[in-house]
Amino acid sequence: MSKRNSAAAKTAARERLRAEREREAKRAKVKRQIIVAGSVVGVLAIAGGIGYAVVQNNKPSYWEGLKDAKVTAPANTSGTKGTTVVIGKSTAKKTLKEYEDPRCPVCAQFEQTVGSTVVKDIDDGKFKIQYIGGTFIDNKDNGVGSKNALSALGAALNVSPTAFLEYKTALYSTKYHPDETTDKFKDDSYLIKVANTVSALKGNTKFQTAVKKGTYDAWAMAMSKTFDNNKDGVTGTPSFVMDGKKLTADTAGNAPMTVVDFNKVVDAALKG
Repeated sequence: MSKRNSAAAKTAARERLRAEREREAKRAKVKRQIIVAGSVVGVLAIAGGIGYAVVQNNKPSYWEGLKDAKVTAPANTSGTKGTTVVIGKSTAKKTLKEYEDPRCPVCAQFEQTVGSTVVKDIDDGKFKIQYIGGTFIDNKDNGVGSKNALSALGAALNVSPTAFLEYKTALYSTKYHPDETTDKFKDDSYLIKVANTVSALKGNTKFQTAVKKGTYDAWAMAMSKTFDNNKDGVTGTPSFVMDGKKLTADTAGNAPMTVVDFNKVVDAALKG
């Protein structure tokens, strides 16, 4: 083999090696670009995900978003946004304010013990009753049952005051009122099930549609606001007020929880 051929072979080999190195460098560059691009997309995706999560976390809940919504007030109401609910004979001279929360276990106890007496007094014209519904238990136990049940009560009130009172009694009954920590009232189907025990609401499609569509959800929030901003100094349930005075059964400020105690404090207030 000549020296020339040997030199040419070496030159060719070096050229092939150089070309291979250039190709390898290009492949490495493209790979780096892909990695960088993927990283940027990943970062943007993470940032976008974080941004979305922040927006979602800061977004008001369905119920909170109804605080300033247009209110559809039930029939048989009056006042601002229909939050004045007074039931009874026009001839009754005085009005008893009744503050309750649908999920309140003590309200249920009162209803089961004294509720029929209250209804009889209303029917007899002894006094009118003004219902003020609160939803503070939802805030305490992170639920929505008080608000949902209050909305359903609005749907019952739209049917008639009698349907409202009977439905309230059913919701507070031993059979249907859940433990305070169990948010059963959040389910429309459960509220409708209870309503089917009330003659005026049983199979009532208008009532059921209002519950399912949340027709009175904004009203429930407005009523709850009325409870929160009350000027009677009421912070718990059940509470009863007549002529601006809270009616209590003892020096501890507890509500009357027996028929005897209820009659005693109401009779005294009616005379006052």
